[in-house]
Amino acid sequence: MTLTLHPVTITRARAFVNEYHRHHRAPPGGLFAIGAAREGESELQAVAIVGRPISRMLDDGLTAEVTRLCVRDGVPNACSMLYAACWRAARAMGYRRLVTYIQDTEPGITLHAAGWREVGRAGGGRWSRKKRPRPDNHPTQKKVRWEMSA
Repeated sequence: MTLTLHPVTITRARAFVNEYHRHHRAPPGGLFAIGAAREGESELQAVAIVGRPISRMLDDGLTAEVTRLCVRDGVPNACSMLYAACWRAARAMGYRRLVTYIQDTEPGITLHAAGWREVGRAGGGRWSRKKRPRPDNHPTQKKVRWEMSA
């Protein structure tokens, strides 16, 4: 099966994520989105949403973050194809670094295949605090940060 890249609106990408992502809802917005479909078809098989970095420390105006990547089950190579396409698009827009996070239980094979490098452990835990309670609507385990840079 050959996949081709497709431009996708943030709205359409968010709907796809909300329908197919296994442990996250769609982010509230983004900078751009990229989709993948089988060659000759328009039905999306995968999407990636790129936005501003969630971490304030990384939000320098030259760094973006793949905030969601979502693939239907049984679609090989879609993840690495989209990770590589996100970096090409971000570079073309003038970004110098692109980051993403995966759960520490995920192997990162698709990121490695797309040329990304692992830069270390990050985050995890709850966002809720005594004076600012929030529900945990996401996995609270540690994450691994990966990045591409110019």
